[in-house]
Amino acid sequence: MFENHPHEVEALMQRDPEFRSLYQRHRELDKQVHDAEIGCLPIDDATLSRMKREKLRAKDRLLQIFSSHFPSARG
Repeated sequence: MFENHPHEVEALMQRDPEFRSLYQRHRELDKQVHDAEIGCLPIDDATLSRMKREKLRAKDRLLQIFSSHFPSARG
């Protein structure tokens, strides 16, 4: 998501607790969704759908925070 901005992400991780928490949660959800989709994590469709929605909300908020700190950069 922020592959082209590792320094900016690191700076935000250090100074913004909301960004840090959301970033970690997004990564956790990304792994769980991936594992569910390849069959390593047995969960029902409703749970998978909920996880995907939460992951998307986290991504949207991360992009908002990132853009507010680095308006000229793109996530």
